[in-house]
Amino acid sequence: MDIETQVIHGGNQEDPLTGAVVPPIYQTSTYHQYELGGEAAYEYTRGENPTRFALESVLANLENGQYGYAFSSGMAAISAVMGLLKAGDHLIIASDVYGGTFRLVHQILAPLGITYTAVDTADTSAIQAAMQENTKLVYLETPSNPLMHVTDIRAASDVAHAAGKLVVVDNTFASPYNQRPLELGADIVLASGTKYIGGHSDVIAGYVVTRSKELADQIKLIQLSVGAVLSPQESFLLQRSIKTLALRLERHNDNALEIAKFLAEQDQVAHVYYPGLPGSADYEVARKQMRGFGGMMSIDLQPGLDTKYFVEHLKLFTLAESLGGVESLIEVPAVMTHASIPREIRLANGIKDELVRLSVGIENIEDLKEDLRQGLAAL
Repeated sequence: MDIETQVIHGGNQEDPLTGAVVPPIYQTSTYHQYELGGEAAYEYTRGENPTRFALESVLANLENGQYGYAFSSGMAAISAVMGLLKAGDHLIIASDVYGGTFRLVHQILAPLGITYTAVDTADTSAIQAAMQENTKLVYLETPSNPLMHVTDIRAASDVAHAAGKLVVVDNTFASPYNQRPLELGADIVLASGTKYIGGHSDVIAGYVVTRSKELADQIKLIQLSVGAVLSPQESFLLQRSIKTLALRLERHNDNALEIAKFLAEQDQVAHVYYPGLPGSADYEVARKQMRGFGGMMSIDLQPGLDTKYFVEHLKLFTLAESLGGVESLIEVPAVMTHASIPREIRLANGIKDELVRLSVGIENIEDLKEDLRQGLAAL
């Protein structure tokens, strides 16, 4: 099935007990066990819940994997995958990785004896050069947050697998509608379900999908042991939102491409970071491995212009963190999403203080252009 059909019919989209087209919310913490010491399909919702199981099967289907696990946030999902590491292991991450991921690696994992190297993962030779004997994971974020760099997942996976390393891809910016990392060689795909999967800025969630039974068993153990599972209510909301994923992403893709072209023509804008622009260094790779270029982009204003004034005086683009909702959002990474990264590291990796990140929603395109036009003109 094409993904436009998968979002409606893929996975367990109905209740096996009653045939209800929409799986019910099993709002329970525990289950009646009819035989002491007997085997029960459901014992405790931290481990098993029908509503979450239904969502997990849909997510695995969308990412073309076999095993899916839903978590209470995107960072909980990332933490679960990082739980595959132990003291003495080495990790390769992208130099412009999301600030929350960097904070986890730098402030939580590093003191536990897990080392890391940050490189431009769009350069496979840089990944190769960063390999160490104790490297276990190559963690890719593509398109990256916030500079929109696109890593060739197939090429990076080939390099990593040749050295016996695992490849993990954060698919948050693309979503399974635009990109399927497991089909390109990745071992694990994860994402913040808060973003395009949820799509309405009303759910915090994350997920992990793999095709490997061995990796799945490890992730399941971490999910059960740590307990950062998605609740039945959020699982229900996420599965509901998935049904419109294809429709929403088609509009996000179209709107963002138009906005990127529009901003590239504005005198107040020095640079647009968007892989859908033919002049972008990431364009060819993105076109090869992505169905659409996504709804995310970043811009540099011309030197001397007041970034704070610009983001505070837009009317439709809401100044807020997060992304992927139906409404358009705007933020300044250095102050907001990437503030946890030391400034000297941010600057060295191209994340300037004046960088502005946009999440383009599904509003009328002319209204969005007019909002940006008046905001830029006010500068």
